[in-house]
Amino acid sequence: MVTAARRSPASVATEAEDAIAMLIADHKKVKDIFKQFEKLNDQKGSEQHKAELALQAGQELKIHMQIEEEIFYPAVRKALHDEDMIDEAVVEHAGARKLIEEIESMQPSEALYDAKVIVLGEQIEHHVKEEEAEMFPKVRKSKVDTLELGAEMMKRKLALMHAQGLSGPRETTAGAGRKK
Repeated sequence: MVTAARRSPASVATEAEDAIAMLIADHKKVKDIFKQFEKLNDQKGSEQHKAELALQAGQELKIHMQIEEEIFYPAVRKALHDEDMIDEAVVEHAGARKLIEEIESMQPSEALYDAKVIVLGEQIEHHVKEEEAEMFPKVRKSKVDTLELGAEMMKRKLALMHAQGLSGPRETTAGAGRKK
């Protein structure tokens, strides 16, 4: 049940379990991957590295979108009663998934490969800005227990990563999204 308590000093949960901090850390990680890709875009002989970055971005995004859609968005929808905001986010996810599938079926040497990866990055940047500027502040003000929700999301994320043969989070999300 995700409704009551907010963060408190007495809480035994770690900052890494805060749902919003976790999502912001994911956003930063993917943004960094897209920046690396764009830096390689002008370099010859970087196709293999670009393919690895595009694959990594796709994997990160698919897991991120799945935990948002399965866990975060339903809790937000229930707490905020803002159907349009969540519906738009889900539609943006669908567009991203389609582009990820197209990229995964291509070789980096093919026409439009770089353009598709860059456009995906731009679409994700737009989506992230909306979430971080509009959705997350509303969630913080609501009765959503972001610690409990984050713990549930982290458990699901680790299960999805394990199912895909990926290692667990390398970076801690501690401090991400925390008010100073």
